[in-house]
Amino acid sequence: MNEGYHKGRGAQIKTTNPFLKQEYVAEHIEGLDEELLPEKIVTQVFYETPKKVVNRVESPDVGMAYSLNPYQGCEHGCIYCYARKTHEYWGYNAGLDFETKIVVKKNAPELLEKQLLQKSWKPVPIMLSGNTDCYQPLERKLGITRKLLGIFLKYRHPVGIITKNVTILRDLDILTELAKDRLVHVVFSITTLDEKLRSLLEPRTASAVKKLHAIGELSNAGIPVTIMNAPIIPGLNHYEIPKVIKAAAEHGALSAGYTIVRLNGYIGEVFEDWLTKNFPDRFNKVWNQICEVHGGHVNDSQFGRRMRGEGNIADIIAQLFNSSRDKYMAGREIPPFDVSKFRRGGNYSLF
Repeated sequence: MNEGYHKGRGAQIKTTNPFLKQEYVAEHIEGLDEELLPEKIVTQVFYETPKKVVNRVESPDVGMAYSLNPYQGCEHGCIYCYARKTHEYWGYNAGLDFETKIVVKKNAPELLEKQLLQKSWKPVPIMLSGNTDCYQPLERKLGITRKLLGIFLKYRHPVGIITKNVTILRDLDILTELAKDRLVHVVFSITTLDEKLRSLLEPRTASAVKKLHAIGELSNAGIPVTIMNAPIIPGLNHYEIPKVIKAAAEHGALSAGYTIVRLNGYIGEVFEDWLTKNFPDRFNKVWNQICEVHGGHVNDSQFGRRMRGEGNIADIIAQLFNSSRDKYMAGREIPPFDVSKFRRGGNYSLF
């Protein structure tokens, strides 16, 4: 590990925020009156009170109509995370700020209930979370996601969850009740089975062993679970696809999906720095292959193409994924949501 490496963090640098006109820099030492001391990297929590939390998803290639994110920024520190870019809208940067400055929407449960009580609202599955993980470390203390699930249960409203944290098992009681009425789907994100690689790629997530255990626990409780083998990083984890799908299937997962890494905006700078420091011997191979699947660039924003890439490498990854899923998950299917169970107005009682 390099000297000065921030252990337990994904990003090792702070990037420029394109929305800010001014920023602090230490590029010209001769202009400083005093030596700058190294900044201590600690997690800071900020609270906001939005007017709404249920957001319509405009992207046609993410598989959801609405999302709800109780947290912005994510302490998991996944180096590749596309959500890093959104942190710039809060005045922070896509690097270390994303995983150390967490914005909390403490009134999210109240706003969700308000949304579901609207006469015009139709029961459409809402995804927790479409941007950052609703079970990131701070959830253990604040319990906002558990309160949200309580609202979904109260109104018998369909909900999807995507996570890479086993804290979800804390809410097995609510999830089991939702599953009885076919009102919940859980998606576990598994990037790699290599613990050393995982600890560098996504330092504050659960290990693959714990994720697989959680998939088994949820499946045994009758909760439908699928996985996202994502992101696939050519030259770094693509060869693990068959092993990941096989392991997930053995623990009860019903299906699988994948995406290929894309590094939009300053995320490319964060990932490049990380790759240089952790895999200098593989840097050129990995970087060039990411560029190859995105038409010569590490980023791509075109719907329909950005998630899967194009070209020979992208085709090989698609073939490897499809053959593995067909082999290990044949005959399995995800039960559809039952939106007919929606209770407009919540629970009714004569007493």
